[in-house]
Amino acid sequence: MTDWPAVEKEYYLFTVNRLPATYVRGEGARLWDDRGKEYLDFVAGWAVNSLGHCPPAVVEAITRQARTLLQVSNHYYSIPQLELARILVDNSCLDKVFVCNSGAEACEGAVKLARRYGALHRGGAWKVITANNSFHGRTLMMTAATGQEKFHKPFHPIPEGFINVEYNNVDAVKSATSKETCAVMLEPLQGEGGVNVPSPEYLKAVRAWCDETGMLLILDEVQTGIGRLGTLFGYESFGVEPDIMALAKGLGSGVPVGAFMAKNKANVFEGGQHGSTFGGNPLTSAAAHAVVKYVIENNVCENVKQVGSYLLGRLRQLADSHSIVTEARGMGLLQAVEFDREVGMDVTRACLEAGLLVNPVKPNAIRIMPPLIITKADVDEAVEKLDSVLRKL
Repeated sequence: MTDWPAVEKEYYLFTVNRLPATYVRGEGARLWDDRGKEYLDFVAGWAVNSLGHCPPAVVEAITRQARTLLQVSNHYYSIPQLELARILVDNSCLDKVFVCNSGAEACEGAVKLARRYGALHRGGAWKVITANNSFHGRTLMMTAATGQEKFHKPFHPIPEGFINVEYNNVDAVKSATSKETCAVMLEPLQGEGGVNVPSPEYLKAVRAWCDETGMLLILDEVQTGIGRLGTLFGYESFGVEPDIMALAKGLGSGVPVGAFMAKNKANVFEGGQHGSTFGGNPLTSAAAHAVVKYVIENNVCENVKQVGSYLLGRLRQLADSHSIVTEARGMGLLQAVEFDREVGMDVTRACLEAGLLVNPVKPNAIRIMPPLIITKADVDEAVEKLDSVLRKL
């Protein structure tokens, strides 16, 4: 049997400490490694596999498109790109779409659009307020936007133009606002920062402040979009509407695709001011269209609400049973379990050995972000495995 970790060590650029499993097959919420062991996947490719592994609707769309047209220059029209744009606009509060390749690109495009808006409508304003503990991507610009010093430190000097303030504090946003500020960019619920859920009024208050000052509100829905919180888009769960929104991850359910959307007032790009060779590629657009169509037509969001509520209840029961657990929190199928000590990686490794995938989002917490199609039986199995792991700590 090939030693794949040894192959990785010899040939692949080191950027992450991998866990000891090499996966070769997936179906629904299950994965199998190269030794035949089965796992229940509650990481879903970092909230990517929204419909699970190899969902038939997406496989069929990819297969059909692969036999027809893989790539064409964006100097020309392609039908899958426009079908994707139409279904996103028709089912959101936004008016226009640009399809790209990743969440980082989507966020960067959103900021670029906001800066252009600031140049035209706010006297050259160019700075963007973001939140502490946010995460907006791995490009150098989005590393600067991310409100976590651990991401900044290795790459100083980082690009200018971002002001990080306390999350869930509208007064902090107001204090940071100046004539140079063109936008506020927030995650409706912070994922990478630890699954931090804001108060119900926070985003509404930021929305009102943006309206009062003429700034744009950008919502980074790379992790919360396409059903993750129990609504098609996370903004619906908080009763606000963004001017610009970034999407990716679950949009392709395993196929790399992103998008940013804008209301007409923020639609200020002119020809040649933005573009992408692969953005809106026919293959990835066909896959993303199939995902959104399936989520809508099969009422996946209702499953997320019901199973997500059941999962949170089971995790809170677990917290009552284990003194090491200080909190279970989250919305929909984006949740976290926090501990009173730094055992996040220990729990993750033990869960892996038990056949359950979770994510060590912080030294003292794990993140749970399963496919949106899981059942209550899947939840019971996962919680039983986690319970068994915690009993051994």
